[in-house]
Amino acid sequence: MIEISTDPAAVDLDWLHHRLSTDAYWALGRSRERVERLVANSLPYSVFRDGSQIAFARLVTDRTTFAWLADVYVDRPQRGQGVGKLLLDRIMADADSWGLRRMALATGDAHDLYRTYGFTPHPKPDLWMEKNWPSNPA
Repeated sequence: MIEISTDPAAVDLDWLHHRLSTDAYWALGRSRERVERLVANSLPYSVFRDGSQIAFARLVTDRTTFAWLADVYVDRPQRGQGVGKLLLDRIMADADSWGLRRMALATGDAHDLYRTYGFTPHPKPDLWMEKNWPSNPA
């Protein structure tokens, strides 16, 4: 049985830290302390199969106008079984219910999946800016 929880206390922090810090190209080497903080300071979505965590994503959002979708991860053995789609279905349903105006994300490898949910390249990339702190780890 698959269940999705948005309860931060439900997140298996050992599982999440290990997966992100060793298998997610965008978070390699991320510290346990950073993983704990990101769970505490965003809206986490944890997917469980028979009580074991198998996927994760989070939103950084005001639940009114904007959300940033981040750290979408599905366990390698679970990929190709619809887990990511189930997770994104739930996230997008929540976002729709809040009446968001915009959701953003960055991906290096899942463009086709996100296109099915209406994501497109930003039409005005010259409007978007970012600030990086290269001395801070993943």
